[in-house]
Amino acid sequence: MTTFNELRLSHEVVRATDDMGFEEATPIQEKVIPQAMAGRDIIGQAQTGTGKTAAFAIPMIERFGKQYENAKGLVITPTRELAIQVAEEINRIGQIKNVRALPIYGGQDIKRQIKALKNKPQIIVGTPGRLMDHMRRKTVKLHQIEIVVLDEADEMLNMGFIEDIETILKEIPKDCQTMLFSATMPKPIRSLAGRFMNNPEFLRVETKEVTVPHIEQVYIEVQEKQKFDVLCRLLDIQPPERCIVFVRTKKRVDEVYEALNKRGYSAEGIHGDLTQARRNSVMGRFRRGIVEILVATDVAARGLDISGITHIYNFDIPQNPESYVHRIGRTGRAGKTGLATTFVTPREISQLKLIERITRRKVVRKPVPTVSEAIEGLQRIAVEKLMKTVEDGDTLKYKELAEGLLDVTDSVSLLSAALKLLTKEPDTTQVKLTEDTAFNSRKGRKGKHKRQGYRQKHGRKRGQA
Repeated sequence: MTTFNELRLSHEVVRATDDMGFEEATPIQEKVIPQAMAGRDIIGQAQTGTGKTAAFAIPMIERFGKQYENAKGLVITPTRELAIQVAEEINRIGQIKNVRALPIYGGQDIKRQIKALKNKPQIIVGTPGRLMDHMRRKTVKLHQIEIVVLDEADEMLNMGFIEDIETILKEIPKDCQTMLFSATMPKPIRSLAGRFMNNPEFLRVETKEVTVPHIEQVYIEVQEKQKFDVLCRLLDIQPPERCIVFVRTKKRVDEVYEALNKRGYSAEGIHGDLTQARRNSVMGRFRRGIVEILVATDVAARGLDISGITHIYNFDIPQNPESYVHRIGRTGRAGKTGLATTFVTPREISQLKLIERITRRKVVRKPVPTVSEAIEGLQRIAVEKLMKTVEDGDTLKYKELAEGLLDVTDSVSLLSAALKLLTKEPDTTQVKLTEDTAFNSRKGRKGKHKRQGYRQKHGRKRGQA
């Protein structure tokens, strides 16, 4: 796989993708980005969830690095939900280069959109009907558009938007670069491409269906700030023999594994910035069972072949279904069973549904484990440790000491005290890694400073957007 650095992107874009947790390009990004940056018209055939938004967003952001009187980029989407989602992703990738996208769609006050257009966004993302409404009002002018993208063209065909699309494209300059993305290529879409595109490059990515029959898949809906405590409870309730915790960014790896160690777990982390010597050391300790928990990014875990992994925890939901399958495939090998648990925030439920659709497998919802369940799990472990020590029989040198203790207290109280000492009670101290880390991955450093300024000014936390 290719990293974003290898695609010869600007430092600002690489940094933004790194903040978002995109360590390497997906197949459609690897194919599209170099051709798009060379100015070619492109027809991309790829399913939703393959990373195609970044595939067309990155070339647009690289070209439009300053402010203009009129928008230079246009993305046409079939639904308002997709328009919002695409605009948000463009804004995250373009945040450091100050490239902004504005979604315009039906159902929102058009006066608000007209006011927002006066802030001169470089890219407009819109649904056909509302775009045409703005064109009639002359609040959107397309004569200076340099790149136009038709996203999910087959969906627009199914929804009856083809005539509207043709009306919009007739207003676009003839030398404009055009990119069309569609999961299928019916005849009307091919006809549209033939009329409005200049010698397009056809790029296709097949979505592989991968089965994971021996892996139990569950998800827990949690708020971002709950994730770490929930992970610790799961580790206490059902201690893994060996597990991998997948997170989105390199910074997150360091924070999570260090926080786990502070709570008394045996954890290490691997990511792309580790030296080979350090990586070898960490992996050696994990293979030998000295370390039970490995915190990793997708890229760092690529190519690992370790037997005996009983649990996979998706601390952060992966960016696409392919990554999800790669992650959970680390367990349940050689005919053994495994458990894959994914933490999903309320705004990520649609992403989980996409994973279910692509993998054709239902992911079962589980409730957030309680502190009581965690304590019961720890007590069970303590009993198992005690019984194993008795079975091993290497306790003769403690016999005299035990008899002395029984002279001053009863056996039940003594055994209860021993179990209490062996039970690692859950630490309820908040570990400061969740909210700020999640915020950094979405907004970058600039966003973090704005948020801190708001808190200082208003004296309270805002809910997550």
